[in-house]
Amino acid sequence: MATVTQSHLLNSEQALDLIDAVIQQSQADGVFVRLSAGESALTRFSENQISQNVAKTALKLTITSHFGQKCASAATTDLDADAIAQTLQRSEELARFAPDDPEWTPLLPPQEYEDRIPGFDPETANLAPITRGQRLEQICHLSQKAGVEGSGKLSTDVDLLAIGNSLGLRACDRTTEANFHFTARIDNGSAWSSDTDLAIDNLPLQSTAETIIERAQNARNPRPIQPGVYPVIFNNAAMATFISWLSWGNFDARAADEGRSFMSHPDGEGNRLGEAIFSPLVTLQRQGDHPLLQSRRFFTDGLPNTPLTVAAKGIPQNLAYSRYWAQKTGNQPTGSLSPLVMSGSDASLADLIAQTERGILVNRAWYVRDVNPRTCEVTGMTRDGTFWIEDGKIAYPIKNLRFNQTIPDLLRDVEAVSQVKRYGNVVAPGAKVKGFNFSSITDSI
Repeated sequence: MATVTQSHLLNSEQALDLIDAVIQQSQADGVFVRLSAGESALTRFSENQISQNVAKTALKLTITSHFGQKCASAATTDLDADAIAQTLQRSEELARFAPDDPEWTPLLPPQEYEDRIPGFDPETANLAPITRGQRLEQICHLSQKAGVEGSGKLSTDVDLLAIGNSLGLRACDRTTEANFHFTARIDNGSAWSSDTDLAIDNLPLQSTAETIIERAQNARNPRPIQPGVYPVIFNNAAMATFISWLSWGNFDARAADEGRSFMSHPDGEGNRLGEAIFSPLVTLQRQGDHPLLQSRRFFTDGLPNTPLTVAAKGIPQNLAYSRYWAQKTGNQPTGSLSPLVMSGSDASLADLIAQTERGILVNRAWYVRDVNPRTCEVTGMTRDGTFWIEDGKIAYPIKNLRFNQTIPDLLRDVEAVSQVKRYGNVVAPGAKVKGFNFSSITDSI
């Protein structure tokens, strides 16, 4: 049986040739074309046996036509010449009858992008289902031997994004990503973790599974503690969950200027750039070229995804400006603040625990949701292995707790950080926080 498959994704030359052909057919004043394509595959396992194997191919060609300040888009998943021609015609017909867009921005001229190749691993792109199954079979055997129920998934993604417009803008990048999610459960103890990398061979499947199995065994028979404010050590996965909220609009310049963000100035005038809001240990950067990420060089609208300092030593430096809001306020557009990287140190998570007299170790922040977008307050629960720390050591497991906490206050109270790891599209350290608010006990495991 074959151990590799052949990816049928378009290459960069084919994608850009297709975009050129669309632009040449356009009758509009201006046209923007975006082609997104991807192949995803995953194998799931549950209770120590493989339960699902699926693969999906997706493709979408979106055409946006402009007549003055009128614009409209149409899309197709069919790359047949007639289907593309009909989509282009529909886009132009809709644009002619559309009202003027009050937030219209002109087409982008050609941009300069970083001179680097985003992370693309051929072995990940061409991995066969049998190979994923064989790797998970080893994890299932490891779980079964340890007496735990192992569940999770191993997945791969191959993505292409190509863009172009009638002013000469052109860009195309291909990327790969591999993810491993693993949950171990035994009696009333559980543990979880995930690993993300651009190459599947870089995922530490065996060592992750061994660590999570041991954590699940140690998490059995948790003791209750009273809710309240406690010193907390968050591992990298939990910190990545909180950091990701900052790239989802909480550093948006328009929201800050309009009083809808924690970055809004209290007196209602302007924003809080330049204020010491966080701990001096907190430095946040948009850094697509980070070795653990190596993501695309541009955003979907064509703006360059160049490195940008969001906060340096606790002081916010930049907000995310859309093209419209930058045009309105006389600033430079930045694109979104993703991917986001928080700087760490050479310390290990064990070093942070050893520095803690009393506190709580949180391995997972789960089901985190908005409470107050204006203050960036969230609620959620700990899960999959929460432990009490005593005299610099993990003493015993505790029952999971619900929390209500503003993320700016969490980052203000950071006292130490560990080495960084990647989780999804975020790179984050573990962190020791001097005070974190737990509001109640939860029965979740």
